[in-house]
Amino acid sequence: MVQCMTSASAIAHSLDLDALNRRFETATPQDILRWAIRTFPTGLAQTNSFSIPVTVHMLYAELCPPRRVPVIFLDTLHHFEETLATAERARQRYDLDLHVYQAAGATTRQEFANRYGDELWQRDIDQFHYLTKVEPLQRALQAVEVRAWVTGRRRDQSATRQAMPILEADSDGRLKINPLANWTRKDLWGYVFQHNVIYNPLHDRGYASIGDEPLTTPVQPGEDERAGRWRGSAKTECGIHL
Repeated sequence: MVQCMTSASAIAHSLDLDALNRRFETATPQDILRWAIRTFPTGLAQTNSFSIPVTVHMLYAELCPPRRVPVIFLDTLHHFEETLATAERARQRYDLDLHVYQAAGATTRQEFANRYGDELWQRDIDQFHYLTKVEPLQRALQAVEVRAWVTGRRRDQSATRQAMPILEADSDGRLKINPLANWTRKDLWGYVFQHNVIYNPLHDRGYASIGDEPLTTPVQPGEDERAGRWRGSAKTECGIHL
């Protein structure tokens, strides 16, 4: 178990990530999360976009740690209504310790436009994502006093994620945990149907990966899972996982 530290920047670097990644390469997501719960009795959190909240179900309904793991949701103010409704359903179903963060100085889409300009995503997509995701996440990780955080990313989602490790250091030295890294889309949906996990209904309408409403389209047969994100551009990530 890692020692208690006052600086988040020391957490990931105190672990032998190479050895742990070799150990967990054939482990189940549940085994990885059990290790995380034991290793971080405090300071463990997860981010969730409420597309398919499998890690929420694992931590709140299957593993049930003695301390509820905080869930950080980045409300970009540009989500589909279905995304917000799924987040609320999950909050009620699991009695989530939910922490919602938005762009600084705005609580509605119109307030965001008034402060930062209309359709900022068309003029400066990187600045749009910095304001709606990167900066709010940085603020959330500090406010929630996160030492390690869980994501729902998988290697088969896109070419840019194929080499993703299970454990890695984020830009501030916190530990980022990707327990679903080895899962396929089939594994994911198999778990959803086996455990009756709620999911965003947009998946039933052809949206394989769900982001902001102005920047997300359905995916056509044969396309990558994330092909509907930023369609027509070379962008592959919003910035929080770079």
